[in-house]
Amino acid sequence: MATEKKQSVLNGAMMLMVAVVLVKVIGLLFKIPLTDMIGAAGRGYFNSAYEIYTPIFAISMAGLPVAVSRMVAENIALGNYREPRMIRKVSQRLFILVGIVGTLILLALAYPYARFVADERSLPAVLCVAPSIFFCCYMSTYRGYYEGLRYMTPTAISQVVEALGKLVVGLLLAKVVMTVGMNQYDSGMLASGNVSAVVFGNEVTSLAEANSVIRPWAAAGAVMGVTVGSVAAAAFLTIYHKIKGDGFTRTQLVNSPKSAPSDVLAKEMVKIAIPMVVSALILNITNLVDTVTIQSRLAHAIETDSTTVLQMHSAAINEAVSLSRLNINDSAEIVKYLWGSYGMALDFRNLIPNLTLQLGISALPALAAAWAVKDRKNIKSTIEMVLRICMLIGLPAGFGMAALAKPLLTLIYGRGLSSDAIPVVAPIMVVYGIATALMAVSTPITNMLQAIGRTDIPVKSVVVGAICKIVCNYILVGNPKINVYGAVAGTVLFYVVIVTCNLTSLLKFSKVKINWGAIALKPLISAALCGVTAYAAYGLLSRIFPVEASESILNMGTVSTVIAVGLAVVVYVISLLLLKGVAREDISVLPKGEKIAKKLEKYGLLG
Repeated sequence: MATEKKQSVLNGAMMLMVAVVLVKVIGLLFKIPLTDMIGAAGRGYFNSAYEIYTPIFAISMAGLPVAVSRMVAENIALGNYREPRMIRKVSQRLFILVGIVGTLILLALAYPYARFVADERSLPAVLCVAPSIFFCCYMSTYRGYYEGLRYMTPTAISQVVEALGKLVVGLLLAKVVMTVGMNQYDSGMLASGNVSAVVFGNEVTSLAEANSVIRPWAAAGAVMGVTVGSVAAAAFLTIYHKIKGDGFTRTQLVNSPKSAPSDVLAKEMVKIAIPMVVSALILNITNLVDTVTIQSRLAHAIETDSTTVLQMHSAAINEAVSLSRLNINDSAEIVKYLWGSYGMALDFRNLIPNLTLQLGISALPALAAAWAVKDRKNIKSTIEMVLRICMLIGLPAGFGMAALAKPLLTLIYGRGLSSDAIPVVAPIMVVYGIATALMAVSTPITNMLQAIGRTDIPVKSVVVGAICKIVCNYILVGNPKINVYGAVAGTVLFYVVIVTCNLTSLLKFSKVKINWGAIALKPLISAALCGVTAYAAYGLLSRIFPVEASESILNMGTVSTVIAVGLAVVVYVISLLLLKGVAREDISVLPKGEKIAKKLEKYGLLG
């Protein structure tokens, strides 16, 4: 099955990208009603569980899926069909071990973390999410295996199943906990004559006290949805593999050489995985240091010259103060305000990189297979194609984000409690928009280095980039004239360092010479025209139809933003075709792509 339906890099990436978009939509359908149900305080308990879960999960999952994918792809390219099956069995044992260890570590850290870092009431949520690490590790055996077979459908479907499990079960459990808790409160107060009630074994005397007892357990119910989703996805992949298998024929297996012993394969997997585990560990430590450093240096900047900092952000801070959302005399609260504003920009910063990293996942087995048989033509075409698609997606999306930073932020946050922070966030979003292509290509380049066996290089580049980032944060964020914007400079510098180091190494060791005109210059020119169009169109429309404050999302500001985006897309597509910046394979993966490609070829519009 899998070998018969082996997908091209672009087909596989498109499948994964569609899945990621669906997962993001499902995530919004989960988080918005959850916040309405359990409130900001309840979301705080939910987020606290994620803050400790995410780094342990990332380290547990680092390396082994990539190792499995690469080893399977290499062996299939060499005609060794017995070995992939042994690789899957060995990886399953390793993944189960890693999953158990990761879960036990999270369980061991749960109480100290809740007691000394977060809040003791976060403990139920942390305990509920811990088993998810085991099931995610278990399912990664199958994901890595099918990705190595260059068949991305099982991974894509399992991601959606996982997200749906979180949505349905998480919201249902949170609703049940809230309903039961409030019923206990109402009946208890009624029986006691509005004196007190017992809610989940705790005596409370007011609705506020009842909520403080109920919401941590409701958050735990929501987090349990994450674990159930991972169980559902693991079950799907297990059943899928039992039914569909891997498609190897009896002839292929009989004519294949005997597989290497399991201990040899295990050592090879670990050898490939260790540099990636180290890289994930360094990255997570860097993020932790980054969080602490930025906030401490912001505090230093305010202590050094609060007047300069407040004047720089006067539009946002004055509005927040007038709306009683900020105490201007509390420097610690100002630090949190600026830090929270910075966090708002990250929601946009990560959108495109989350899509393009799927391209790296799809490219890794294809490049590993080509590398194993020394297929120079496919090595070059795969590297060029990945870089080109990253540019085709990242450049226009980033320039459009930069050109429409304030309108987009107003569209998303303009009616919420954080609307006053938009003047602080907009400049951050402009810079991140310009740097989006750089961020978009970062992970796919790392994946391609892993495919050719140079897993050590990303580790070295991450170390150098992390040091540069932390030093940059320390110097710039602590400067009152720069403050929070120094964190943006540090992040961009981080990506400049790792992309430069990794890309230079990839081209050096693969001995591939890139046609930079087709890969970067043509998309850059088209993206610049796209950004100018978006900026000019919105500016003109906002003058013709002045934007007024509105509680509804359906207002002239929204209409102007949507029209500006639409015109920018049209200009980008037309300019890209006129410059012959699109290849036939880029079009062929779209619905009815072959027909579209033939027509474009007829008029000489494909590169």
